[in-house]
Amino acid sequence: SALRFVLVLPALAAFGEKRFLDTTPVQIKEFGAVNKIDFSPVSPYNYAVTASSRIHIYGRYSQEPIKTFSRFKDAAYGATYRDDGNLLVAGSEEGSIRLFDVSGRAPLRQFDGHAKPVHVVGFLSDKYRIFSGADDYSSNLWDIPSATEIVSYSEHNDYVRCGCASKVNADVFITGSYDHTVKLFDARRKSSVMTIEHGHPVESVLLFPSGGLLVSAGGRYVKVWDVLKGGQLLVSLKNHHKTVTCLCLNSSGQRLLSGSLDRHVKIYSTTSYKVVHSFNYATSILSLALSPEDETIVIGMTNGVLNVKHRKPEERKVKSQKKRQPAYRTYVKGRTYMPKQEDFCVSKPVKRVLRKYDKLLKSFQSSKALDAVLEPPIRLYSPEVTVAVMQELHRRGTLRSALAGRDEKQVNLLLTFVARRVIEPRFTSVLVTVADIITDIYQPVVGQSAIVDRQFLRLQEAIGKEIDYQEELLEVLGMMDALFATFTKKRATSKSLKKTSAPLCILKKFVSFVF
Repeated sequence: SALRFVLVLPALAAFGEKRFLDTTPVQIKEFGAVNKIDFSPVSPYNYAVTASSRIHIYGRYSQEPIKTFSRFKDAAYGATYRDDGNLLVAGSEEGSIRLFDVSGRAPLRQFDGHAKPVHVVGFLSDKYRIFSGADDYSSNLWDIPSATEIVSYSEHNDYVRCGCASKVNADVFITGSYDHTVKLFDARRKSSVMTIEHGHPVESVLLFPSGGLLVSAGGRYVKVWDVLKGGQLLVSLKNHHKTVTCLCLNSSGQRLLSGSLDRHVKIYSTTSYKVVHSFNYATSILSLALSPEDETIVIGMTNGVLNVKHRKPEERKVKSQKKRQPAYRTYVKGRTYMPKQEDFCVSKPVKRVLRKYDKLLKSFQSSKALDAVLEPPIRLYSPEVTVAVMQELHRRGTLRSALAGRDEKQVNLLLTFVARRVIEPRFTSVLVTVADIITDIYQPVVGQSAIVDRQFLRLQEAIGKEIDYQEELLEVLGMMDALFATFTKKRATSKSLKKTSAPLCILKKFVSFVF
């Protein structure tokens, strides 16, 4: 084999908020430009390096490969691990795709169908299908057990050089092309379901773990898109001086890393999208990867050098000497002193402590105040507090905004509370108003959630039963009035009748309006 050597360079800047363990990061010379680095998702977190016509597997701290796949006639591209860490797939210059068992050496499968080099390969989240993108402008889907092509998409007008798969939906994958577009494909459809115009040749794409946000890199720009809003552009970052070639997320999704031909790695906060750290390297960067627990960062460069740095573990805090506490007699001194008649006693003012929902109401945070009174200790044991806060929000005119914008779980919680307490006369007038607003807000999404639909039916059933009970009660009261009228001249039952029938009128009005 060719001569391999290890270079040791001075330490670089720290990654994140902590420093790295090695004062001298290790640099390993590969056989060619490093086009892809991918960490195994399972322990011990080895990583695959694709360079020239070889794929090398390195251990966490090894400076020599522990395994090599070299069954390629020409250059290999984009070696990627499966989610279980057992299989590895890679493209090649001759247009074929090879599937390897990490514990073996010979390819398990070979997929032929592309006419030109395949630069993009990866696994769908179901683990039984592979997607690929090639320089013949096509994006294909392959079945692993049968080694056959499932579907081929020819929608790009230039080289397909990057891609990723959704971890949420097993049928969704994304490709980026030099035709300046990013396309989202669904394996159940015969064409792409979304096209995003990046504006420059796309070098790298990345999906957030939730599947809602997409990051694309091309030219000097890193752009973040909202997939759930049809590909709406959220932010465009221009912090590099040359083409951005690679992207990476840390394990928590709070940091976004980008590498560029300007020899810099920028680290962004995903909450503000501001640059929080920056690394400077000796040569242009082609690829980067971060270990699953953010302990190791590996950078691949155009000159074939692999830079490996390890995070420094947290230092143990030096135990400070415990301060000597005052003696016990200091605390009990004066406790037994009895004031004399001529003494002037000053009472300590009692500090008034507001409840959480009172503080939120005081600061006009309507939605959070409603959330506070829907917590189990208050909702179950002090429902009058929950209803009182709802009544106060209605008085302020902010009840609708507090009820709006809630997810399935929160709407289910609201409807459960209303259906359970609306039959209590002391709560009926307020909760009928609340139910009316909830129905008005969430009526367009009825039918989309079985849980919410079930709660609406329970609410309707509870109100229907209460109306029946009230009607029966009125009949009984009418009979009793007729009976008492034979013995007494005047019976003041009109007031009690009106009080009893008030909830019935409110309930009937609500049912006729909503249901």
